[in-house]
Amino acid sequence: MVHLQSLVAKWLGEREAVVIVDGSGFPKQGKHSIGVAYQYCGHLGKIANCQEGVFLGYASRQGYSFLDERLYLPQEWFATDHRPLREACALPESIHFQTEGELALSMLRELHERGVVPFQWVAYDESYGKNPAFSQEIAAMHKWYMAEVPSDTRVWLRTPLVEEPGQGLMGRPRLHRRVRRSASAPEELRALVVSLPRAAWHRRLIHEGSKGPLRADFAILRVTPIHDRLPAIRQWLICRRSVGLQPELKFYLSNAPSRCPTPELIRVSGLRWPIETALEEAKGEVGMDHYTCTHRRCGVKLGHGWDGTIICSKPLWLISS
Repeated sequence: MVHLQSLVAKWLGEREAVVIVDGSGFPKQGKHSIGVAYQYCGHLGKIANCQEGVFLGYASRQGYSFLDERLYLPQEWFATDHRPLREACALPESIHFQTEGELALSMLRELHERGVVPFQWVAYDESYGKNPAFSQEIAAMHKWYMAEVPSDTRVWLRTPLVEEPGQGLMGRPRLHRRVRRSASAPEELRALVVSLPRAAWHRRLIHEGSKGPLRADFAILRVTPIHDRLPAIRQWLICRRSVGLQPELKFYLSNAPSRCPTPELIRVSGLRWPIETALEEAKGEVGMDHYTCTHRRCGVKLGHGWDGTIICSKPLWLISS
């Protein structure tokens, strides 16, 4: 993995590059592949029997590549009734349950601490963006995030005043910080966007795609999200509306500095396609979803993994790390 990342840094490295977090499913027919379970499969767009992986991609103006990956093991795989399967798959006892977000953060921390690959941004979809703690961990690494968030995310246009713990007006002490009662209530993004004037929207080029230029309408403003009933840090809100008869709305929050140019926010908001393309190419062109046992004593086709590191004569899989 270090060698791979060194090559990415050498060939594609760029200080303003984007690390993209994404998950991908691998449909399976049986139950013996490690981590297989009935769970949401992004590849199929529905609940299905599959394995799920968490991936880090890299995108710069020089190109795109994979950086790292982890297998997601559902919690049921750590139950007593799954012990025979864990033993058959040679799952190390040291492996414990981690959410997809925890797996992604583990890879990001390692990447940051290793310091081999230059990057400034981390981009991810709504499945990660709906968890404010995930974004806070990235901010703690002094990186800028571009987090797609649900339409029911609540924000203030103006940061409300906060009352510190102390003596209340009625004599009862306040034990916790709270938003001043006279402050306006935070709005959901889907309601806020309706109230934006037409002048707030501007059509912009996202990138030149294989089928021509991809454009969308953008409204970009500063907001204060709510977190644990209190105002979080001031952030950028990027509202993106697709062009067409049935426009699709997407919302992104970013902790990029207030001086960050609008074209840069637009560029990064449209940079999820490289990892989607990389996954599609890896599955369709280099057999990422087709596997052959590489053990010298075996050499038969098994199909029990998605990273090509099967090393046993039975349905076993070595998890890469």
